Amino acid sequence: MPIPGPGYAITARVEAPASASAAGDLAMAVGRVGGVVTAFDVVEAAAAHVVVDISCNAVNETHVNVITAALEDLDGVHVRKVSDRTFLMHLGGKLEVQSKVSLRNRDDLSRAYTPGVARVCRAIAANPADARRLTIKRNTVAVVTDGSAVLGLGNLGAAAALPVMEGKAALFKRFAGVDAWPVCLDTQDTEEIIRTVQLIAPAYGGINLEDIAAPRCFEIERRLRDLLDIPVFHDDQHGTAVVVLGALRNALRVVRKKIADCRIVVCGTGAAGSAIIRLLAAEPVADLIAVDIDGIVHRDRPGLDENLRSIATRTNTRNLRGVLADALVGADVFIGVSAPNVFGAGEAATMAENAIIFALANPEPEIDPVVAHQHATVVATGRSDYPNQINNVLAFPGVFRGLLDAQACEITDAMLRAAATAIAEVVTEPNPSFIVPSVFDPAVAPAVAAAVRAAATGDPAAAGDRPEGGVAMGGAPRT
Repeated sequence: MPIPGPGYAITARVEAPASASAAGDLAMAVGRVGGVVTAFDVVEAAAAHVVVDISCNAVNETHVNVITAALEDLDGVHVRKVSDRTFLMHLGGKLEVQSKVSLRNRDDLSRAYTPGVARVCRAIAANPADARRLTIKRNTVAVVTDGSAVLGLGNLGAAAALPVMEGKAALFKRFAGVDAWPVCLDTQDTEEIIRTVQLIAPAYGGINLEDIAAPRCFEIERRLRDLLDIPVFHDDQHGTAVVVLGALRNALRVVRKKIADCRIVVCGTGAAGSAIIRLLAAEPVADLIAVDIDGIVHRDRPGLDENLRSIATRTNTRNLRGVLADALVGADVFIGVSAPNVFGAGEAATMAENAIIFALANPEPEIDPVVAHQHATVVATGRSDYPNQINNVLAFPGVFRGLLDAQACEITDAMLRAAATAIAEVVTEPNPSFIVPSVFDPAVAPAVAAAVRAAATGDPAAAGDRPEGGVAMGGAPRT
C-alpha cells in the first residue's frame, strides 16, 4: 500500500481567517485525507487573515489534488498556490561547472590557458597516459544513456532521461567525490551509441551506462569494454548485482545458512537479473534457478535468445520445468527484479524455513512486503519506505572511486565481488531489518573504493588504506 513520501512533496500557500485554531484546522484537514504535514510557516499575519505555507507529503498527483480540495473546503480558506517541491529542486538543472583554479590575474591566465597550456598539450601528445594525471580524465565519468529504459517508466527518450542522469552525477560527487556528467544520446541505434561513446571517451576516466534497454545494453557494454581502455560499467546491471550480493551475504548470516546449501530463485532476466545471475553463478550455490515471463529458464526451452542461452548454461542443473510457483517450492532465497505482484502468500508459504525474499521491483514489489514478512525471515525491497532498501548508490560511487584511483583500464567480476563484500562488511551485526548500511553511512564509499582498488591492482594492502589520489567523502583527488 503506497504511503505519502517526499517524492510527492508539496507546499501550499494558503490564506485563512485569523483565529487561534487556524493552524490546527489546516493541519487536520491535510491529515484527514491522508497527507503528512512536514512544515508549517507563517508568511503573513494581519488582523483579519493569515497566510501560511503548509508543506506536506502525498502519495501521488491525484492525492495532491485531494489535499488541495480538503484545504479549500474549509470555511474562508483560499489556496493561493501549490508548489511541487520535487519540480522546484530540478528548476534549471541540478549541476553546474566550477573551476578548480583561480584566475585572478594575467599570470594565472597564462598558466591555465594560452600560452602556458600549450606545454601541457605537448606533454600529453608525447605521452597520452599523462591525460589521466593532467586533465579532468583523472576524476571524471560519463553517465551515458539513450533514454530507452528510464527508471521503471520505459522508453522516454534522451531529453526526458536527463533529470535522472543529473541526479546520478550529483550522487557521484556527493558520495565519492567523482566528477560525473550526463551524456544523453538522441539515438537508440546500437552502432551509433557505441561509436559516439568511443569518440568522446578520451575526456573520461570511466563510462557509466544507464537506463539502456535490454538486450541492446548487453552488446553495447560488451563491445565498449573491448574497444576502450577505460572501465565500462552498466549500473542497471552491475550496480544492482553488487548490492544484491552484499545484502545476500548478510541475510544468510542472519538466517544461519551457507550459500553452498541454498536454492536461489532469480525472477527477471533483463539487465539486472542477468547480472545478478552472473555474479551468483560464480558462488558455490547449491541450486540457482532463473525465471522470466515465460517461466523457468531451462536448456531445452524453445526460443531462447543469446542472453537466455547463456543463463541456461549457468543455472538450473536439475533442468526443472514450470512457472515461478514451481521454482519457489523449497527455495531458500527469492530475488525479484521483474514486475509487481507476481506471487503472493500461497507461493511464499511453500519456500524453505527461514526464507529470504528480495522483492526489488519498483515502485510496486513482486510481493507485498507485509505478506512477505509473514513467510520469510528477511525481506528487502527497492523502496526507501521499508527496511533493507537495495539501492545502487551503495555501490557505484565507491566502485568508480576505486577504479579511478587505480587508473584501471577495465572492470572485472572479481572487482564487483570485492565491492559486494565491502558493502556487507560495513554492517558488523546484521539483523532481519538491517542487512545493508544506510546510503548516508560515510564508511560505505571508502570501503567499496578500497576493495575495488585492491582487486584492480592486485594489492591486498590497498583495501586497508585510502590510496594516494583517493578521496574522503565529498573530497577531490590530490595532485
